[in-house]
Amino acid sequence: MGGRQIRPAGVYKAITQELQNPLAMARGQAVAPPWWRAMEAVPPAETLVRNVARRHGESTRNFSGTKKLFKPKKIEYQEDALRSTFYQDHPWELARPRVILELDGKDHEYCDWSKGVQQLGIPLTGECVVQRQMWLMKHQKMSLRRAYDTARREFYRLRQLEEIEQRIAIEEARYVGAYFGKTKLEIGMLLEDKEFENWKIWAGKQTADQEARNKASLDTFDTEAETNDAEEVDTTAAGRALLEDQTA
Repeated sequence: MGGRQIRPAGVYKAITQELQNPLAMARGQAVAPPWWRAMEAVPPAETLVRNVARRHGESTRNFSGTKKLFKPKKIEYQEDALRSTFYQDHPWELARPRVILELDGKDHEYCDWSKGVQQLGIPLTGECVVQRQMWLMKHQKMSLRRAYDTARREFYRLRQLEEIEQRIAIEEARYVGAYFGKTKLEIGMLLEDKEFENWKIWAGKQTADQEARNKASLDTFDTEAETNDAEEVDTTAAGRALLEDQTA
């Protein structure tokens, strides 16, 4: 179906001819449909092919056709690269539980990153480092590396204070009789020891099976060797007897 599409225009042309038919006009049947006036004012296009709009920053020489016409452009933000760098350097920060629930969706408006990494009502996370770094780069005109180092130092200091507070709270609780179970490190060591004991049992069984197979192979080899020796002795005795008969 190549070429120009004239079917939309043909509908308007056919209705116009029916309205101009003298017989229909005499009978009073020449009544225009509601859409006829609009179609007369704005005639339909004669082609159904969508024209390709030129994209910003794209040359017509490098346009490779309509294959990627409807493919959306990739949206990239500077914060994405900063997050990737931070979490590559601090992968264990991803293991910390986070609350992503917002009250009105405008929590970012309540933050003042000029005061530091720590914000009121917002837990300390890697996102705080990223936003602080962005503020230093934008307002203090710091370089990427310098702003990253500055925000990291503030982050490390606050993390250290959190660990000190937790340790003091645990010591105070134990002093008044509180009891805490095994730590995560101790639980991990117990699980590791258990798996090591299971591995020793499995390794012992594998070693015993391998030794049994090796012993069976040696026994088979010895039996075959003895059989071959006996056959050689019989052959030698038969040869001597035959030689003696021929001599006699």
